[in-house]
Amino acid sequence: MSGDWNSKVIEEFRVGGGVVGGMFEGVPVVLLHTTGAISGRQRITPLVPLVPGERVFVFASNAGAPNHPDGYHNLVKDPQVIVAFGAGGFTVTARVVDGPERDRIITRQIELYPNFAECQQRTARTIPVVELVRVRKS
Repeated sequence: MSGDWNSKVIEEFRVGGGVVGGMFEGVPVVLLHTTGAISGRQRITPLVPLVPGERVFVFASNAGAPNHPDGYHNLVKDPQVIVAFGAGGFTVTARVVDGPERDRIITRQIELYPNFAECQQRTARTIPVVELVRVRKS
């Protein structure tokens, strides 16, 4: 996705209190605030999450490109990030999900949003699944 396209989605998210229309009408969207793994600059990436109950999962699909998206590398290098969801936000620790748990989660995402299957079909890499675990304040 281009930076210009992302910027439009981010602006709509902010103006709409966490709601985005167009191709995202009725679909949850989160804004993931990360630090660039190489640049150290702050980055914001809009993503379509899976939110079963209290858990939040995001997918490093990169629209089926051959490489993982930069945001995935940012999460691996610095897993404590901020996520905006709806009108609020919270700090999370990113945890890469592997094995059968990963397979169950991405299967559910594909059931809800079939375009994720198309992304997987376009690439030979396994699309990473990342759980955003809310940091509890002590």
